[in-house]
Amino acid sequence: MKKMFYLPMLIALIMLLSACGSSGGQDDNSGDTDEATDDRWEDIQESGELVVGTSGTLIAASYYDGAEESEDQLTGYDVEIMREVADRLGLEVSFEIMGIDSMLPAVQSGRIDVAANDIEATDKRREEFNFSEPYKYSYATMAVREEDNSGIHSLEDLEGKKAGGGATTIYSQIAEHYGAEVITYGNAPNEAYLRDVDNGRTDVVINDYFLTKFGVAGFPQFDIHLHPDLKFHPTEQAVVIPKGADKLTEEINGALEEMREDGTLSELAIQFYEEDASSPPEEEIEELEGLDL
Repeated sequence: MKKMFYLPMLIALIMLLSACGSSGGQDDNSGDTDEATDDRWEDIQESGELVVGTSGTLIAASYYDGAEESEDQLTGYDVEIMREVADRLGLEVSFEIMGIDSMLPAVQSGRIDVAANDIEATDKRREEFNFSEPYKYSYATMAVREEDNSGIHSLEDLEGKKAGGGATTIYSQIAEHYGAEVITYGNAPNEAYLRDVDNGRTDVVINDYFLTKFGVAGFPQFDIHLHPDLKFHPTEQAVVIPKGADKLTEEINGALEEMREDGTLSELAIQFYEEDASSPPEEEIEELEGLDL
């Protein structure tokens, strides 16, 4: 009954938005977006399940805590945040394991409902997706060879170096901007990236400070460390949500706000990162200019 009652109002609203548009093609997209917004949240409520895309390969963020790669062993800051969000929304949660290069297209296609994998909410990405409020604040750093910092003393020294990374990540874009050759991987574990820096196949991995810190600490046998001097590109990580799914965004934001107010975000951050990554860093971080991220 409710759907029949609201249908005339919805049609009238779509017609009003169409009249305000500048072209027929854009008007049609506005109408589709409004309908998809309602459908997305209603479909999730009807199914009772939130499907989240994540990699399972990022130590401290999304990884398997044990030899067996099962749903029960999947954990990490992002994973536990999404479990708590779903619980507060009265939903079950399931995780689809995939590489970062597949994750954003999967959100757009509807294969998954949202993505949570330490993904930075950039201005360019906001043109194609909704994002939740940030649940993590960080910055970029580098894993380099300990003996000589891989010959990198400034960002300009990246020119001619080989940087391990995903094909579509912000960190690979930064490496390319400064003249590095990016060596791409699939949904590979931290060990693969860091071993290649150690053995000289690559020179550097640019990544999130927290993820790099724990990745390096996890493999003490490698001759690598965090670059002692370079801290740049402050970041905000958030849940990736389909563009125009405003009701879903509102619901996730409500759960995250509750978690921030009652201390759950801080507790989870300290549990997995040993620092409160849910708040912006107090130290000065270099802003990068001239990048269209």
